Formats: sequence, C-alpha cells, structure tokens
Amino acid sequence: MDAPLSGGLASMGTGIRNSAELAVRTANATGHVPGVTFELTALDDGADPSKGAVNATRFVSDDKLVGVVGPLNSGVARTLVPVLSRAGVVNVSPGNTDPALTLGPDWATGTRARPYSTYFRTVGTDADQGPFAARYLHGAGKTKIYVVDDASPHGTAVASGLTAEWKRLGGTVVGTERVDPAERDFAGLALRVRSSGAEAVYFGGFYDTAAPLSQQLKQAGVTVPLMGGDGILDQAYLTGNPRADGDLATQIGVPAEESAAGRDFLARYEKAGYAQPPGWYGPYAYDATWALIEAVKDLAKSNGGTLPGDTRAKLPRAVEHLAFDGVTGPVAFDGGDAVDRRLTVYQVDDGSWQARTTGSSAP
Repeated sequence: MDAPLSGGLASMGTGIRNSAELAVRTANATGHVPGVTFELTALDDGADPSKGAVNATRFVSDDKLVGVVGPLNSGVARTLVPVLSRAGVVNVSPGNTDPALTLGPDWATGTRARPYSTYFRTVGTDADQGPFAARYLHGAGKTKIYVVDDASPHGTAVASGLTAEWKRLGGTVVGTERVDPAERDFAGLALRVRSSGAEAVYFGGFYDTAAPLSQQLKQAGVTVPLMGGDGILDQAYLTGNPRADGDLATQIGVPAEESAAGRDFLARYEKAGYAQPPGWYGPYAYDATWALIEAVKDLAKSNGGTLPGDTRAKLPRAVEHLAFDGVTGPVAFDGGDAVDRRLTVYQVDDGSWQARTTGSSAP
C-alpha cells in the first residue's frame, strides 16, 4: 500500500495503512484463500507526487507483488497510477477523488474515456462532491459564496464542480481565490471575504491549509461557515482550529457507524490495538484491500484451487468483475469507479464533526 505516513496528512495515511493491515491479518487468520498467505508492504509518499512514481517503480520491481492499495491523494495518483498501469499492476484507491483517473482528462467537457484499465477506487469522485455541497448550501438558504482552492487536483475539481452547480442553482459567486497550500497567513484574504458579503466560504483543498484559513476568517469577524470536501474532514482540522464550530465538509460515502458491517469493522480495529484511529478512509482502505483479496480468491478458485503463474496480469480483470458486501456497503466497480456513490455532509458542533445528512450523488 501507498499513503502519506509522514507530513501533514499522516493521520489519514496511518489509518489507511492500519486498515489495510487489518484486512490482510483477517484474511490470513481465517484462511480466506486456502494455501495463500498475504503480506503487506507499506510505502510512504508524504502526500508528495514526486514520490508517487518512485514508489510505483519499487512496487512493480517486486516479483512477489500482486496489487497495490492507495494512494490517498489524487496528486500522487497522477504520478503513481500510470507507472502501475504500464506494468499491468492493479491498484485500488480508498481516497482518490479526481474524476480524470477514471474518466480521462477531458471529462468536464463531456469527453470521457477510461485511461487506466488497472485502476479502481472504493470511493466516489469530486464530480459528485462539489455539486452535492452546492445543493446543501443552497438548500440552507445561502445565495452568495466565496470560493477558494489550493491548486491541487482535488481542490480545483471540487471547487469547479461546486461553482458550476452553484451557478446552475442561481447562486452568486462573490469572489474567487487560489492559494498556495503551504500558505498560513490569510489575513488579507479574510478581509476580502468580509467585504464581499459572502454567506459562506467554500475551500477546495486539505485540512492543514483549511484550518488556519477558517481560524483567521473568524478572527477577522467573518462569522459565516467555511465548507470543504473530504480533504478537510479530519480530527486534525479541529485540533488546529479551535473556532471551527459551524464549519462544514462533504464526505464520499456514509459513516461506518451507520451499518452493522461498519460497526463490526470499527470494533475489530479497536480490538487490534492500533494507536491511530482509522479515520474516514480506514473502512474504504479495508474494502480496497479486501477487493484484492477477493480477486485472488476468485483466480485461485477458477484455477483448481491454486494461483495461476500470471496472477498479477489477471488480477485487474478479476477486480473488474467483483461484487461483494464490504464494511462500507456493496462493493462493485463500473469502469473503475465505485458503483455505490453516496455522500454525507458533516458539521462541526462543540468541537467535533457530526453527520448532518446523507444522500445520493444524483441531484
């Protein structure tokens, strides 16, 4: 698996690693695939795209490797996925939301073509997330919004998706801005937002940038909520921003606590004794890992109970045809994308994220 195990997004990445490991441990303990023992090698990308290709090269050179779980970041995926694809290595991401990874670079113009037949994800995409946020804000009576993004693939995709749907609904964009994700001084931006009359601020990016932005907006007297995508929905957003109450975030999928399978996963994760909570992406990482395990099982079953010599080459097609009940709900793929594409809006209430509403990605 590949994820950010260091740096600002390490809490998300560690939850992904632990959940993938739990899936491997579960498969081995139960003998889920007779005669097969699974091993997990975890590589750290630090959320740095330059490390994605390096890690991918390490993966494909390992003769024992059959598939990859990850990455978390769409920016990293843009460098890692092509290398894996050229080598015919299947990978299933629990966190990439960039629509271009499954629909091609021109998806927004209506020209859609799957670029990587080896790539899959257990979550929905930014093509769903931005419009879902726009509909929520509009339904809450907001009419004027200020849109900010961090120039990342995730940030620009959710922000552009929100903007398009917002305008379709009749809302007004009173200001736009692009910030450096390493920036932490937003005093000038906060003043511009205050003078714009915005009733909400939408931020496309990640929590390590969003937290100081939200805090400085409040300090400047901007009392409207900041809303973002799944990139800000993390406990670290709250610890770095004690004035986050009222802020909002969308998340791909539904809370694990809402289903029996999800609650069972959380109980097994806690029993395993991991210090870092699984986070939102943990259950999706478990299902991504389990997808590879199920695909291996199907290949062994169709080969008389033993794995074929070309298991790695056959795994992408095996994953393509999977359908099973995961800890996040039904797991199946359509052109690499998850078939189950529900979303949830969270709000910060008394210093913690609380689910507000869950709905379909369709309008």
